Amino acid sequence: MNQSYQTVVEYIKRLYGELPMVPLHVPTFAGNEKKYLEECIDTTFVSSVGKFVDRFEEMIADYTKTKKAVVCVNGTNALHIALQLVGVEREDEVLTQALTFIATCNAISYIGATPVFIDVDKDTLGLSPNALRNWLAKNTVTKQNADGSSSLYNKSSGRRVKACVPMHTFGHPCKIDEIVRICKEYHIDLVEDAAESIGSFYKGQHTGTFGRIGTLSFNGNKTITTGGGGMLLFQDEELGKLAKHITTQAKVPHRWEFVHDHIGYNYRMPNVNAAIGCAQIEQLEDFVLNKRETAALYNDFFKSIDELDFFTEPEHCRSNYWLNVVITKDKKAQQEFLQYTNDNGVMTRPVWELMNRLPMFANCETDGLINSQWIADRLVNLPSSVRM
Repeated sequence: MNQSYQTVVEYIKRLYGELPMVPLHVPTFAGNEKKYLEECIDTTFVSSVGKFVDRFEEMIADYTKTKKAVVCVNGTNALHIALQLVGVEREDEVLTQALTFIATCNAISYIGATPVFIDVDKDTLGLSPNALRNWLAKNTVTKQNADGSSSLYNKSSGRRVKACVPMHTFGHPCKIDEIVRICKEYHIDLVEDAAESIGSFYKGQHTGTFGRIGTLSFNGNKTITTGGGGMLLFQDEELGKLAKHITTQAKVPHRWEFVHDHIGYNYRMPNVNAAIGCAQIEQLEDFVLNKRETAALYNDFFKSIDELDFFTEPEHCRSNYWLNVVITKDKKAQQEFLQYTNDNGVMTRPVWELMNRLPMFANCETDGLINSQWIADRLVNLPSSVRM
């Protein structure tokens, strides 16, 4: 038995209480959730029309300081629509990271586009600006299109490189301002996958508001939840209005006529989910402060555990610490730690399997992913729920 691992298990159980299994991340419902749900039921507005849908969008827009927020049924749908709205088409390529949740690549695939995997930085766990610039400089060329416009193309595949999707991993902002500059230089549209980072700020600005479009997730395991849900964030209000239109079946407003003017999607969030979201965002700052306090406690504790390094927020960031992270010395130690903790009543998890290691994306181009592989072989997530 590893004495250090036993010490870790005992400490986490003291933080979260003696439970048969300390979960990785569970939601907290300590506010107006029941009150708002009862209002939905009493008024019969339980589907996709109701005041809480509008209120939730307004509250998110106000919190993130973005011009328009559009709610939808989940974060994957939000990414799908965002990529469509910036003009990604079938056979295009989208630059993203292999160290991400499958939803990022699924959304790219829904359009028929292909991901290209760029490495991450060890100090952020997110897309590396240096790796992005290096890949673009070596592998792309600008060509004239038939209509006289110009586009960026991958020299080896011949496909158009249309967009870049960085992800703020576990709520820690990547170096998004540098990525913005690179994307502007190469005329690539930037869509931020901020699914995990509600409540996280980079240089005082909320994640998801740096790119042309940003997306959030409110899945059941996120910092705040609507059960299932997502949000699109826009600095271009007109583009946001178009997103609202096509995510609600593209129905032209009329009291009784059913006329639709685009291919639309039924990506509408029900009012009951938005009601939960309104109650949750009322508590968001308290949740984030609680989680940051937990991270500070972890950080102090792990200074005495030589085998495990606690990951702290990157420079210039206020992270929500959605899921806390420790780094083991190697793959063997990672697996031993995972087995010991899960066998002894503490749920821990490795990072997701790298996307290029999955059969659907095994043939996608990469830049070598040296840091991504290093992290995947060592990272472990710790219990990170709001402590009551």
